[in-house]
Amino acid sequence: MNASEILAKLTQQGVEFWVENSKLNIRSPKGVITPEIQAEIATYKGDILALLQEMNIATKSASEPLIQGISLQTIGRLISGFTGESPIGYQPPIINPQMMAQNLSVTFRPLPHGYHNQTIIKFRQELAIKLKNLGVTVIPWQEATTEIFYDIKIPLVNWNYSLKIKGVRAEIDAVIDVERPNSWLRKLGIFIAENFYSLSYPWLVNQQRLSVVQIAKLSSWAEDHAAKYVEDPTNTQVIIIGELDEEFVNPLTKYQDKISIGINTLIKTFSEIVIGVSNDKISILNMNLSDSIFERTEIDNFISKSLIPKVFVPIAPLLMNRFEIGEYNPYISSYAHKLVKLGQELASTGLFPPGFKLAEVIKRKSHRDIVNVIVNGRTGVSYGFVAYAEPPYYVGKPEITAAEWENLLPVGGFSSNEIRTNEAGRRYIKILIAGEYVFKQIPDIWLLSSRSGANKTDLNLEKDILRIGLKNNLHLQLPLGNQSNTLDIKPSYDIYVMLAITLGAALYTPELIANGAPIVHFHGYPAYDWFQENEYCFGVDNPSVPCGTYESGVFNFLGFSNLANQPTKNIKLLSLIEPDHGTNFIARDMDYLVDRLKNGCVAEQIELGGQHFAALKANISSKNQFIIHRK
Repeated sequence: MNASEILAKLTQQGVEFWVENSKLNIRSPKGVITPEIQAEIATYKGDILALLQEMNIATKSASEPLIQGISLQTIGRLISGFTGESPIGYQPPIINPQMMAQNLSVTFRPLPHGYHNQTIIKFRQELAIKLKNLGVTVIPWQEATTEIFYDIKIPLVNWNYSLKIKGVRAEIDAVIDVERPNSWLRKLGIFIAENFYSLSYPWLVNQQRLSVVQIAKLSSWAEDHAAKYVEDPTNTQVIIIGELDEEFVNPLTKYQDKISIGINTLIKTFSEIVIGVSNDKISILNMNLSDSIFERTEIDNFISKSLIPKVFVPIAPLLMNRFEIGEYNPYISSYAHKLVKLGQELASTGLFPPGFKLAEVIKRKSHRDIVNVIVNGRTGVSYGFVAYAEPPYYVGKPEITAAEWENLLPVGGFSSNEIRTNEAGRRYIKILIAGEYVFKQIPDIWLLSSRSGANKTDLNLEKDILRIGLKNNLHLQLPLGNQSNTLDIKPSYDIYVMLAITLGAALYTPELIANGAPIVHFHGYPAYDWFQENEYCFGVDNPSVPCGTYESGVFNFLGFSNLANQPTKNIKLLSLIEPDHGTNFIARDMDYLVDRLKNGCVAEQIELGGQHFAALKANISSKNQFIIHRK
């Protein structure tokens, strides 16, 4: 075990760790800390101490109220469904790139012998210097690596071989490498390894569920990618620097084609992030498949606003064990029917590509199996989402007075200055609207969402629509009669974002969601001139945190908080920009939203890809980040 694993395991068993006067303190229930565990703690004492100090800094920062009058700690817990004093798995969100940088450690893998690409060499050197200047700990390769025993086992021929290599330690957040073309000899080895893997797979999968590491060991021993030298691929991301792919960043390349190019680029390099470099441009690619491109002169902005957030909060699906699972009847849900209609109405826009089966774009079986593990059993991938929020559900007064607030009780795990509860168990929150504090009930939130991988424009009422709830904890209701273990029914990666938008609207713009509201997300942006009267836009200057994280939800929630403190009236539509990802829209009326998106596509003012992002950002004031067009 490493330091983080020791902390996680023992904390779950009731052990308390804290730092006082730079010393490690431990309080444990009787019998939990055995002599063996005590020896492990002693071995990793320095790492445990450093990790606790980092967590304390993050928690203190997250607990301080923002200018919006509410802390990140509270927002993060609300939208992610973490409750109680010390919920397992929760870490306070960090949204400041500088603080993200200070909590990161990376290493650069040495260049291969005879590497001569001067453009990439120069960029690599500049990247290392700028990461250090931003506070990232850049650890030399020799210090970042440890001995890893790499066992190769081919069961059909009973062949075993053990290699001892230098591998990147589990606590390193990212290893940065360059793309390494395979020689003909390596290609031959890859061919042999892949065929042995395919032949032995049926036997292997019957014996045990294979992890990413096991699949990689069996299928990629002939390759020289950086992922092979990573001790813990669930904690350490691989970043590859290569030549800029002109076809991928070309605005004339269809987005559906970019999906295939991007997926295969990530798979063939065994990486989570690929940076493309030319003499005057920089691109960045991850599973969000953004075609974002930066001028070389924008390298500081590229590193702080794009690269660092992607390393700090990697893309990850929300696991099923986070939810309380139940069922609902989609036939009697009017909002499920509305969601089907919403998808159908948006089909002509082309903003929601039908997606693809992993087997269709990933040729090697081992690569498909690796992606299958990473995406938690999803057999397909689609981009964007459609959802329909139900009206918020209240018990008792939706809003109370300051005097009534003073009589409420504290809630474990929350600041009593921000969250309190009444005797009936309904929680209230103190928030800032139009410069004044108000006290609102936190309602139960429910929304209907397309499942991950579904064709958003042709939803099947019986199997494609999930009901997601936020009632202190997270809830997931499957269509009546369907079981997640028999069908590929998994929630969207963007659940935190959907819940943040719905809760933010309920608290700050209740008129927008009083009768339910359509919510959509696609991987593109509107042009600045597309916006009309009483339509608002927020988020162009946000760091580009990936989907699937509550940091992304926090930014969307803050959009509503900021909107509520602007002079607004009769809000018809809100656009929440996620740089390097796409755009979320919520509107009070489905027909209005559909009509506006259709007209925008016809006028080429809304498109997939990043064509409109630069102009949109340039035209919106970074001071308030809102635009209002009045006819």
